[in-house]
Amino acid sequence: KKKRRKERKKREKKRRKKEEKRKKEKKKKRREGKKKKEKKKKKGEREKKKNREGKKGEKERKTEGKRKAEEMKKEGKKEKNEMN
Repeated sequence: KKKRRKERKKREKKRRKKEEKRKKEKKKKRREGKKKKEKKKKKGEREKKKNREGKKGEKERKTEGKRKAEEMKKEGKKEKNEMN
């Protein structure tokens, strides 16, 4: 009986150790996955920010062009009035 009990204890101990190891591995993998996701998210945010800034620049350029065109029209009208 004592022998069997000892063997069972040994087996249980081994099993527990393996389970612990497996759990640690799982945790490690999960942590690595989270880091990868975080990295991807940051990269995506950076890309979005760049795109937003690019669009802002385009808008400013367009409005600037419109402003210049309006000024030219006004100047053109003034010159015509002066000629008359």
